[in-house]
Amino acid sequence: MAVRYPIVPNNITVHLGKPDDNVRNITVSFVNYISNVASSELYPTWPRNCLIANIYAIISFTMNRIYNEWYRSKGYNFDITSSPIYDQAFVENRSTYENINNIVEEIFNNYIVKSGQIQPYFARYCDGRKTQCDGLSQWGSVSLANQGRDALSILKYYYGNDINIKYDAPVGDVLEGYPGYEIKLGNAGNPVLLIQRDLKRIRMNYPAIPDIKTDLGIYDEETVNAVKKFQEIFSLPVTGVVDKATWYKIKYIYTSVKKLSDLYSEGLSEEEATFLYEDEINYGDTGIEVEYIHYYLDAIAFLDPDIPRLPTNSIYNDNSRTMVEAFQKKYKLPVTGIFTYQDWKVLKDTYNSILKSFPREYQDYINELYPDYFLMKGSTGEDVKRFQKFLLEICRFNHSIPGVRVNGIFDELTEKSVLKLQKDYGFDVNGVVGPLLWRKVVELSKR
Repeated sequence: MAVRYPIVPNNITVHLGKPDDNVRNITVSFVNYISNVASSELYPTWPRNCLIANIYAIISFTMNRIYNEWYRSKGYNFDITSSPIYDQAFVENRSTYENINNIVEEIFNNYIVKSGQIQPYFARYCDGRKTQCDGLSQWGSVSLANQGRDALSILKYYYGNDINIKYDAPVGDVLEGYPGYEIKLGNAGNPVLLIQRDLKRIRMNYPAIPDIKTDLGIYDEETVNAVKKFQEIFSLPVTGVVDKATWYKIKYIYTSVKKLSDLYSEGLSEEEATFLYEDEINYGDTGIEVEYIHYYLDAIAFLDPDIPRLPTNSIYNDNSRTMVEAFQKKYKLPVTGIFTYQDWKVLKDTYNSILKSFPREYQDYINELYPDYFLMKGSTGEDVKRFQKFLLEICRFNHSIPGVRVNGIFDELTEKSVLKLQKDYGFDVNGVVGPLLWRKVVELSKR
């Protein structure tokens, strides 16, 4: 399992005005953005501890906007605005102060967190003279620093004693939350887990949304029904499929009901940010994502002599790394032997291109290929029918299998047969057909 901690971004996209102003967006480095805002809002002559406290607030506020995809979840294509009415003062191409730059360089990857929460704290602040607000007073912090308080003490004075600083957060490229493809019945992975987690919490405020009981990260019938009701409530096309519009509406409503962009947030715990699927697969890792990688690589290697076809199991081992390195080299990816999110996308695209253009001389094998999504009760179509035909062959010699109707509908009888096979051959007994069970059923059908 992997915890998705916030990442300090290399760059940030700033809208040079209010959210709906017809103005440019510019992308600048995160460090330069923080220095620009701090130099626009703070006086370099203020005490050092005062500057540090205020810069922590600026960093944390910015990180909160990015982590919650506050503007992107509303349909905008930027991370933050330059308007202090909505966000923070940013002035394109302005000069910055050396002492402020030095502080930013020291602390840019530190931010404020509330005890028991992992999201960057929404560190609201105001100048304390012209404007007043719940949160930090910039001029008030000057007085506290002159009394001898350190930066953390100043922050606790305004935000409460249950705040702390998250030091040395990871820095890197922050991927857009939406995975880039529609998520629907049969899909699996962290994007599905995110949808399910968010809908479960949203349901507390909107009880008409059906409950989702699964914790496997598989997009099942319950998830389809919950998504449909969500789409109905929020005036989206009722498809049961999570497209980009539905994804970001879920994100926006989830952030709103938990008040993640609020001083008094319900907060996000480490447990809520823990997901089944690793973002990187490396030597010694095990689990369903490793089995996926092996299945897809083996299918590609069957047709591509540049990728060796080696024995694999459910452990990411030397053979896995050799095949992955060959795949990365072939498709011009960084050759590391470590499987990343970027590799996932290319692997799935490559596998799907094989399904669509399978060589004529191998047409006898095409029906044996896994369709790249889980089959389960409620699934329909030609892929279900293919699977049912394999099941029917097994039923001819194994009369303990309940049976099957070859109708392209994953019905209760199909599910009972799947459950029996899973129990007999040591699979997780959940009624879900993944790549390894598919392969086993194909093997058994040939006896």
